[in-house]
Amino acid sequence: MAPKIVVTGLGIITPIGIGLNQFWNAAIEGQSGISKIPSFEGLPIDAYRSRIAGQIHDFNPLDHIEEKYANRVDRYAQFGLVAAKEALEDAGIQMERENPDRVGVMVGAGMGGMMMGEREISLLYDTKKPNRVHPNFIPTITLNSASGIIAMAFGAKGPNVTISTACSSSIHAIGQALNTIRMGKADMMIAAGADASITPLVFAGFCSLRALSSRYNEQPTQASRPFDKGRDGFVMGEGAGALILETLQHAKRRRAKIYAEVAGYASTSEAYHMVVPKEDGVEMAKTMKLALEDAKLRPSQVEYVNAHATSTTVGDDVEVRGLRHVFKSRANKLMINATKSLVGHTLGAAGALGAITSIMAMKTGIVHPTLNLEDPDPECHLPGISRQTQEGKIKVAMTNAFGFGSNNGVLILKRFTTR
Repeated sequence: MAPKIVVTGLGIITPIGIGLNQFWNAAIEGQSGISKIPSFEGLPIDAYRSRIAGQIHDFNPLDHIEEKYANRVDRYAQFGLVAAKEALEDAGIQMERENPDRVGVMVGAGMGGMMMGEREISLLYDTKKPNRVHPNFIPTITLNSASGIIAMAFGAKGPNVTISTACSSSIHAIGQALNTIRMGKADMMIAAGADASITPLVFAGFCSLRALSSRYNEQPTQASRPFDKGRDGFVMGEGAGALILETLQHAKRRRAKIYAEVAGYASTSEAYHMVVPKEDGVEMAKTMKLALEDAKLRPSQVEYVNAHATSTTVGDDVEVRGLRHVFKSRANKLMINATKSLVGHTLGAAGALGAITSIMAMKTGIVHPTLNLEDPDPECHLPGISRQTQEGKIKVAMTNAFGFGSNNGVLILKRFTTR
């Protein structure tokens, strides 16, 4: 019989708050973290179609982590490291008391160290001096720099893996952390997601893809509007989330507080299109069903869904079609919300932020509002999607994440009981 895997620590960095309490208080109050981008290091922001993002202001890594770690990595890895530190502290982990070979790290990241990458390539072409490229350029831009620095900072010598599947990266990081513990390869995993890609080139790329909202450049807090008829694209965000997963036996042995049980996970590929999901929602539905089967639960047992809901014109209605395929008439009774309406789309960090939000909804019985739901689109509206805070006892939560490359991931979380 597979061991129960539980969550004992949470850490989060978002445009509406650094730290779990600040984030959660802002979320249930319905605060928006979307603001205008002032400039891109000399590039006129007016040249961009979209000029808004979910930015984390006044972040100084030295306020949270040691200089020897902070200065060795890009902004996204700094976010991941700070979130992991908070999660470990929240869990009451004392690494000197743990077997380091049984503690692993699993990180999801969509883009990696793009800030240094863009800065150094610009410098190279400006100066024509390849010998002036930063000596830490390669280890800083690699996608596994976050998982590497987290392991080094805390002495975690177990499995160390980075997953990059665009917007679903950190759901898979949590899911694969779950499977790593289930297989007996670790007693504890630091599962995280991080991205910081509000950079000149990446932002221009998303603008060229016409994926970003541009209609609300002068009203930034109104731009991220999942499920609303007026949505015109997603809003880029940045941030990180981290969760401590461990066996129930290990958690009990150290008398840890337990947030929730990680009950199920599924990963599939639609094998359809690099950007657009299959419009009937059947493939998304298949992933949800597989995750429920993995958790040994029925659709009728789910009370809440943290939707992927990016605010794109196609993606939101496809996800709702998927929910209707799985839950049938019960889809009308689910409480559903979209965290991206608050913070924007944090790419590789999105799944981790959604999972943390799901856990806090179970813990508190509060579902934060979905902002800007002023004119619900009938093609993707369900009664449980609300611009108001909702309350109710949640025993089972589903967290969805669907990424570029036809990549789907779903996580099932349960309220922890001793029975």
